[in-house]
Amino acid sequence: MSRANLGGIAPAFASLPDWLLASAPRAAPARAPGWDLPELAGRLVELSGPRAAGTLTLALRLVLDAQGRGEPAAWITDRGSCFFPPDAADGGVDLDALVVVRVAEAAAVARAASELARSGAFGLLVLDVGGARVPDPLQSRLLGLAQKHETAIVFLTEKPATAPSLGSLVSLRCEAGIIRREGGGGFACALRALKDKRRAPDWSYEEVCRGPTGLR
Repeated sequence: MSRANLGGIAPAFASLPDWLLASAPRAAPARAPGWDLPELAGRLVELSGPRAAGTLTLALRLVLDAQGRGEPAAWITDRGSCFFPPDAADGGVDLDALVVVRVAEAAAVARAASELARSGAFGLLVLDVGGARVPDPLQSRLLGLAQKHETAIVFLTEKPATAPSLGSLVSLRCEAGIIRREGGGGFACALRALKDKRRAPDWSYEEVCRGPTGLR
């Protein structure tokens, strides 16, 4: 129906009974912040912190979440750095379904990720860039691809919370940490939002994860 025909419809709504007007669909309540694929889809995300602070654990939880939703995931890193596969498998990650790309140096991680993102085949890309810089034009390209394909692109960086983020195009930056040890060999991993363009920052998320076999 064209906009020109809408003028004659408005008066009809004014005469509808109150009970019918009350039954009209209402906007869904705002979604609480979380560390999962729906929250991060279409965004550039940065997860910072020392490796011992649970950064890899929280990143692997995203991989597990993506796989549980039937979304392919890829992990891109340099040849000198990677997660420990037995720990990932012990945590439930399907290693056979996880694409792992290892490049010569950290500076090439984001370039390799742009090739994967362009395919539109992945729901999640984890980029272990360490302390490497990602040029703004490359971030812009990755953001456009993330939005086009609803892909979550997550950078893992090693820096303190006081250090600046990778750039202004990062939509969400979080600091990772292990806050306490739980019974049965578990650890409470937490993250705190330092920057969030979609909602107020300083929200936090906590999850109890099972520690590696050697730490239980």
